[in-house]
Amino acid sequence: MIHQEYQYLNLIRKIIKNGDTINGRNGKIKTIIGNQMRFSLKNNKIPILTTKKLAWGVCLKELLWFINGDTNNTSLKKQKVNIWNGNASRQFLDDRGLQHYSENDLGPIYGHQWRFYNAPYKSCYTNYKGTGIDQLQNSIEMLKTDPFSRRNIITAWNPEQLNEMALPPCHILIQFNVIDKNKLITSVYQRSGDVGLGIPFNIASYSMLTYMVANVCDLEPYEFIHTVGNCHIYEEHIASLDKQTNLVPYDFPSINIPIKKDIDDYTFDDFILSDYNYHPTIAMKMKV
Repeated sequence: MIHQEYQYLNLIRKIIKNGDTINGRNGKIKTIIGNQMRFSLKNNKIPILTTKKLAWGVCLKELLWFINGDTNNTSLKKQKVNIWNGNASRQFLDDRGLQHYSENDLGPIYGHQWRFYNAPYKSCYTNYKGTGIDQLQNSIEMLKTDPFSRRNIITAWNPEQLNEMALPPCHILIQFNVIDKNKLITSVYQRSGDVGLGIPFNIASYSMLTYMVANVCDLEPYEFIHTVGNCHIYEEHIASLDKQTNLVPYDFPSINIPIKKDIDDYTFDDFILSDYNYHPTIAMKMKV
């Protein structure tokens, strides 16, 4: 059987070979439009890439931050997670017309939309409990009561609040589907994907979310399907990624988490990753 990581490596090859060169918002890129990858989650396996070391712990901390409905970058910085620093800087917020936000306030981004959809946004210090729509909890309840619904959707793309966000969401739509009585499939549509740095995180993050939701709903994690609209590689990342495509993947690691009744009860220490073998880190500078 062909290793599923080759889907990612072949995407890199396709973009480098056939992608259009475009001067984008934050630099020159090579891009293709439309790609889909499918990753099995059976037998406790999780698609954390192995052709480079992935900071899966950083990825998990960000995911738990989303689930908490948090939009304060300081919460991440306290955990030594710095991936949002560029978008939370005073200069970046001012350039977005968000001078009224304090530094590190990211506005109504993912966590706000997942847990308090469209609740009027004041600041990252405001308590939004009981306001807006708790899309994540609604999805969980639907999986318990109507698991075969085709309407189980979470959207982070809220046109009413896009201009209040430090960065409009890249991964914008989640759909949960159940097949064969109890097998959970998570499908994600991503409008824009940084193939070098962002996509590996997104694959790992939504796979971990699938495990969490499945456990809470007494379902079996089965598959993660990742569809990306605009797949791009920054010019500065091409050489590093080209070398990565020559590496041979290791088997994906395994993940174990306890069964819990409430998704809000999960903590970082609940996640045990085992048999994660990987090639060395490939350094690439994050673009903001």
